[in-house]
Amino acid sequence: MLDCSQLIPKSAISEELLSNNDKMVKYYTGLPSYELLRHIYDLVILDLPSGTFQGCASSPFHQFLIVLTKLRLNLGDQDLAYRFGVHQSTVSRYFNRWLDILYCKLSVFVSWPEREQLLKTMPMEFRKNFRICAIIIDCFEVFIERPTSLMPRAQTWSNYKKHNTVKFLIGMTPQGTIAFVSNGWGGRASDVHITENSGLLRHLLPGDVVLADRGFNIQEAAGVYCAEVKVPPFTRGKKQLSQLEVDVARTLSRVRIHVERVIGMVRQKYSQPCRLI
Repeated sequence: MLDCSQLIPKSAISEELLSNNDKMVKYYTGLPSYELLRHIYDLVILDLPSGTFQGCASSPFHQFLIVLTKLRLNLGDQDLAYRFGVHQSTVSRYFNRWLDILYCKLSVFVSWPEREQLLKTMPMEFRKNFRICAIIIDCFEVFIERPTSLMPRAQTWSNYKKHNTVKFLIGMTPQGTIAFVSNGWGGRASDVHITENSGLLRHLLPGDVVLADRGFNIQEAAGVYCAEVKVPPFTRGKKQLSQLEVDVARTLSRVRIHVERVIGMVRQKYSQPCRLI
């Protein structure tokens, strides 16, 4: 029987090609250099069971490249099959397998730091205004295809985006590192519901300050942990804000812009494969 992969041309993307071309590495994987790519790969495959890749036509590193390219560029399976010289069904099989591996190996790097670590390296802007700021939170949504079933279609419909979406809660430290990423929720879920049910609040210590946008009405939920939530003042029911409220809003905006930049970088760096969520 003819192997379908023989009908596909030799791969134009290979380890040999990337090893001397950091620009190409960044384009296809989002990582700045081949050296870092190799280090991450070595970390991911460390201590994996010996039979993990048994029977695979492609090397583990080749599979790793396929998965990172899909995460980075959101290319279709057929496109990736042509680029890497494998069959279309093989791309899908590699992607599903490696998602589990990457999650198990790399999720530990998204961790909540100790308060002492936060205070020692707190940026000056935060020291002046929010000395015990533990986390800056926001939600972001990823477009998905319209589900065929009615219940998932309703659960993922976002009135804000006017589209079916999956929503995530992300938490960033004042130092700019991502300390928390929630599980995915349907776009219908409110920011408050996600925050209260994501497990983020359990990380808070007495006296911690959480910075958030106006939609995060979680003061009572955070108060259970003796923490404080600071959001910009509301203008509803007022002709205008007082000078003090204006100053508070400006100060919050200056520091909250950091989490919005991080979300923007995630969106630019990796185009989430919405067809597979």
